[in-house]
Amino acid sequence: MLFFLFYLATGAIAGVMAGLLGVGGGVIIVPLLAFAFSSQQMPESYILHLALGTSLASILFTSLSSLRAHHARGAVHWAAVRAIAPGILTGTFAGSYLAAQLSSRFLSIFFVSFLFYVAVQMLRNKRPHPGRELPGFAGMFGAGSLIGGVSSLVGIGGGSLSVPFLVWCNLPLHRAVGSSAAIGFPIALAGASGYLLNGLAVTNLPGGSLGFIYLPALAGIALASVLTAPLGARLAHSLPVTRLKKVFALFLVLMGTRMLIGLFC
Repeated sequence: MLFFLFYLATGAIAGVMAGLLGVGGGVIIVPLLAFAFSSQQMPESYILHLALGTSLASILFTSLSSLRAHHARGAVHWAAVRAIAPGILTGTFAGSYLAAQLSSRFLSIFFVSFLFYVAVQMLRNKRPHPGRELPGFAGMFGAGSLIGGVSSLVGIGGGSLSVPFLVWCNLPLHRAVGSSAAIGFPIALAGASGYLLNGLAVTNLPGGSLGFIYLPALAGIALASVLTAPLGARLAHSLPVTRLKKVFALFLVLMGTRMLIGLFC
């Protein structure tokens, strides 16, 4: 029960931050789950696999909630979503298979590097300048594969990568954010499926696991994050978001540094 309350709190924090700052919940969910799973003495070699798979599975629920809200405001560029979806599905599914072959240590280092990247982007608070139109099939497939592959390795819905790409391709920011929310669903679907299938053959996973998805954590995070994401969106209109982004970026740096120290000490 104590750990389930922790999962609820993790989902609540992730939901508020996603709505308030526009960051994917995965950057919060994955390190907190890694901490909880380590405290529960789960197999060390699969802790990050479980955290990544569970994070992507939870994004299935939060992305649907976000997608509906953005679609209702006409902020989803469905042509762009359809064009990039084949690459997203291919890259994410392939990335989840690759992750199953990688060590938890390597995945941790890769995740920490991504945390630092997100923190720097938030501290700079710069948007890419629109430089071109949406590319053709090959370009969209390549971009989708890259976004999906990286997202599957760090357990996120891809917004940190897809929003800058879509803005660079001349989509207005509000449509880029809305379209990114829609893109998050196929990322979560393919990624969660890949982690589930790759974990089925692993015999020493904890009870309550479905492949590399830990169901008690998924239930707590999904329930809380879906309820709190609208609160974060409302707070975004009354709080100094730019200043909060900088504070949150420093928090990501501290969290990433703590993970690195744990790896090498």
